[in-house]
Amino acid sequence: MGDREKNVGFAAALNILFTVIELIGGFLTNSLALIADALHDFADSFALIIAWYAEREAKKPATSKMTFGYRRLSLLSATFTIIVLIAGSLFVLAKAIPRLISPEPVNADGMALIAVIGLAINGLGYLRLKKGMSQSEKVLSWHLLEDLLGWIALLTGSIIMRFWDKPVIDPIMTIGFTIFVLWGVSKNAKETLNLLLEGVPENIDIDAIKESILSVEGVKLVHDLHIWSLEGETDLLTAHVVVEDKYLQTPDKMRLSIKSKLEEYHIEHSTIELESEGFCSATECIFESKK
Repeated sequence: MGDREKNVGFAAALNILFTVIELIGGFLTNSLALIADALHDFADSFALIIAWYAEREAKKPATSKMTFGYRRLSLLSATFTIIVLIAGSLFVLAKAIPRLISPEPVNADGMALIAVIGLAINGLGYLRLKKGMSQSEKVLSWHLLEDLLGWIALLTGSIIMRFWDKPVIDPIMTIGFTIFVLWGVSKNAKETLNLLLEGVPENIDIDAIKESILSVEGVKLVHDLHIWSLEGETDLLTAHVVVEDKYLQTPDKMRLSIKSKLEEYHIEHSTIELESEGFCSATECIFESKK
């Protein structure tokens, strides 16, 4: 079992366990914040299970039909998680807003106890996922971080209500960290959509890579440069590189020189097509001139 699969599986197990604890605690304390977050975590648990399954299937080798393998399943699981988080957050808001008008009393001591348990469990899951590089792990780790911040807010609110009887604090906290969740999810959704559309990953500067290729001795021009990622971790590149004719006599050496430059940018798979200046002019290829 790979590290990504273990990390997601560990986070899923913790989330499922705590969802049950949180739901029971929410009913016992009459806290909408706890009940809403329990339902939110229940949806998250389902998303984590899907993510765990996707990470396991993503390790399958390439086939004649799936020449890149199944790594992109990790990206699809990230998309599913984002949809679940948005739907869950909207549901929570729909339940919390009416309680602003008609607040109900809550058990502050019970809320504080559940919050401490939540901090411990979500903290363990976050520590396991925060080092992940795939988009799925990034989305999940961001959510667990949001949960940590939410539990800190919930603990703070329960302590305040312990000494100041203002149950309206409960729905206010619920709305506050739910809006924060939506803000964080929107950032991850933007990059996930970018990767699904095979855009350049946000951590890659395509102009810097082009300049790096142009710095190789013998390289004159670069055109038709494309960079994308399978799942936010495995980056790929294709490019047409125009070189001086004498360097075409040793094409493998030229490609290795270019690939060594690409390794500095963590490009794991690249396809380089070498062209002579005469060929490029004859085919009217479009490119930016070397400065």
